Amino acid sequence: MKVAIIGAGKLGITITEALLSGDNEVTLVDKNSDLLQKINSQLDLLTVNANAKQISFMEEINIWTYDYLVAVTDNDEKNMVICSFAKHLGCPKVIARIRDPEHVKQIQIIKEALNIDFIVNPDMSISNEIYKYLVEKYTLNNGCYSSGKIAVIEFSTDKLPVLIDKPIHNVTKILGDMQVTAISRNGKVIIPRGDTIILDGDRLYVLGLDEHIQKLNDIVHDKDQYTDLQRVMIAGGGKAGFYLAQKLSAFGVAVKIIEIDKSRCQYLSEHLDNVMVLHGDATDPNLLEEENINEMDAFITLTGFDEENLLLALMAKQHNIEDVVAKVSRKSYADLIEKMGISMALNPLDMSATNILRYIQGSTHIIFSQLIQGQAEFIELVADQKMRLLNQPLKNLELPNGVIIAAIHRGEEAIIPNGDTVIKNGDRIIILSLLSNIPNLEKLFRSKRSRFFK
Repeated sequence: MKVAIIGAGKLGITITEALLSGDNEVTLVDKNSDLLQKINSQLDLLTVNANAKQISFMEEINIWTYDYLVAVTDNDEKNMVICSFAKHLGCPKVIARIRDPEHVKQIQIIKEALNIDFIVNPDMSISNEIYKYLVEKYTLNNGCYSSGKIAVIEFSTDKLPVLIDKPIHNVTKILGDMQVTAISRNGKVIIPRGDTIILDGDRLYVLGLDEHIQKLNDIVHDKDQYTDLQRVMIAGGGKAGFYLAQKLSAFGVAVKIIEIDKSRCQYLSEHLDNVMVLHGDATDPNLLEEENINEMDAFITLTGFDEENLLLALMAKQHNIEDVVAKVSRKSYADLIEKMGISMALNPLDMSATNILRYIQGSTHIIFSQLIQGQAEFIELVADQKMRLLNQPLKNLELPNGVIIAAIHRGEEAIIPNGDTVIKNGDRIIILSLLSNIPNLEKLFRSKRSRFFK
């Protein structure tokens, strides 16, 4: 596959590294020559120092010979123009990152008028996941994922206390033909190993045959799908804060946004209905006290700085707020987040890269995907003879931490695998992976001479 990536920022690099893990030819384009020189010393790919908005440049690289163009510069309008030009010149599929709320209002018209195939909006994705968590609490009716004869249900350990303090290999014996595929603990999603201990307060994602999940559902399912959420404070009035406040307000929640930039406060006041916008520094304890932080049902940190978001989340936890959610982009903070005990942490880079890679790879490999808590994803794909994981026991695959083969469909048969299970050509495989691992999934599964995807 031949792909042009326009924009060598964090998102562009993440997508590039993932695509290079497979049999893909990648061209990375940026106007910053110093940045490209640094990338060239780290990655084996073609880089081009150019302005991608110029038609002459696209003709020079023969853009019509590429399968995909992905425009992820920091400017919405530039991304739209680049995609439109590339499509006009014959590139089959174009993808744009578009973030501005003014564009989101007319996104369908933009797609049709400019002939853009797929649009990714990291701020909208994050706000949707936070909204779903706050309003629906991820409490599920009939499982968060259902495919054929396989389903998944999510519940807290207090619904089935017999599992508390048990290692996963013992839990499997208790649950029978079902398995715990993921654990949500203190804001972090964990893909468990056999020796992982289930703790009091964990939320479990259990996968199994549909009829078994339905029986478990009758035991553990919460009757009320929605919470009594009434008051939410959001630190940071950027795009993600704007989208979230808009959705929560429409649901009937009393929302307060604290934003340090005065002009941004003016914009928020003019474009949000029934939302209180406060001009101030959210890290000021006196301001938080004055605005009755103790009365909040949830506190969301969406500033542009990870350290500030973590500090604010810690302050909110000290006020015993039930739900504290933070936006954190650095993977190195994952362990710190778990120790802090916040409700949920979301990484916009992981979510955006995953959405784009799913679109590119999904046309030929991915049947279905489903996010859980914005941190991990169920992926269903068809195994073919080019994949290394065929015809050998799963215990020999040396799967990395954060990835699990959860189920297999083989014809009419549904299989909950164990270490001795062997994947065969044509099987439909359900994989659960942390989003941080998805960009590297091809590299993680291939051997030195073969690839997971081709």
